[in-house]
Amino acid sequence: MGGRRGVSRRNPGGEITFIRRLHLTSHLKIRMQMERPQPGLMCHCAVVCLLALLAGMAQAQDPVKGDRVPPGTQLHNQSQTKEDTLRVNVRLVSVFTTVTDARGAPIDGLDKEDFRVLEDGVPQTISVFDRESDLPLNVVLAIDTSESTHKDLKLEIASAKRFVHSIMRPQDRLTVFQVSEDTDQLTRFTGDVKTIDAAIDRLWPGAGTSLYDAIYLAAERLMERQGRKVMVLITDGGDTTSKTDYLSAVRRAQEAEAIIYSIIVVPVVADAGRNTGGEHALIQLSKDTGGKYYYAESIQQLDQAFRQVSDELRTQYLIGYYPNRRLSDSPFRRIQVELVKKNDERAGLLVRHRAGYYTAPPR
Repeated sequence: MGGRRGVSRRNPGGEITFIRRLHLTSHLKIRMQMERPQPGLMCHCAVVCLLALLAGMAQAQDPVKGDRVPPGTQLHNQSQTKEDTLRVNVRLVSVFTTVTDARGAPIDGLDKEDFRVLEDGVPQTISVFDRESDLPLNVVLAIDTSESTHKDLKLEIASAKRFVHSIMRPQDRLTVFQVSEDTDQLTRFTGDVKTIDAAIDRLWPGAGTSLYDAIYLAAERLMERQGRKVMVLITDGGDTTSKTDYLSAVRRAQEAEAIIYSIIVVPVVADAGRNTGGEHALIQLSKDTGGKYYYAESIQQLDQAFRQVSDELRTQYLIGYYPNRRLSDSPFRRIQVELVKKNDERAGLLVRHRAGYYTAPPR
């Protein structure tokens, strides 16, 4: 993982503004130099090493985790069984779920008894349930300003502002990312709409598109937040300059438990230069995180996509459970949320949620 650096930029009005430029590097090399020990210190070093070796031999080796454990604990406790040794902490798994009809309109008013949850095919007991969650929203609004989007950038800016004004509540926080050959965080997470508007106004045209870098880095910013975590991407779907690959971006977003909404701007539907591969990647990314994708061929469709995102975030269900299996053969556990069918009317309803979660901590 690479570093990050905050920079100040003076806009045309002379105001100094916050910009955090985020960069990814493949690795970091650290060179350590050690002075040659003095001859008089050799004997002292040998004694210290011998004492350390003896201390290490006094500890037992845990065959399960490979950790060193002091004598008298765990394996040396005769009353402890193998099952106890394998015990791990079980955390609540939160699944934000959206239910829509066949036309995409959100469905509210459902109860806990209307849902069934499975993990890797095994039924789970729902411990937490909430309708239209009041949990704070943490939103990353990422706008592609690469060369292919220059023509419609002003319209996208106006539409993005309307979205911000419609979605923000006192408890919500939003940050603006610019996506070009670099990824720039134009403002910290804030609830001040004027600050957000000013950040959107500071978007400037770029050249390339580092979309996967932006998703990866935005997910890292969201990991630090509490509540619901959402990314809204406005892009034509192409990625030309990222150092991060698609799979790494997907995993980071899933580790952050981020819901991704992709608004794919397509000026000309039949354009031979469209990056359909990039579009399909965004579609799959949205599905895997429980979000949704939209195509926008005009400013009206862009506004409509923003309205639908806002409506969905107001009608989500929070479903939480404690996994009843503590061990797994895979580091990724798949989640399935289903509706308990009580009548034919529910046959056409669609349920969306994240695909699953990683049992290992984020890398």
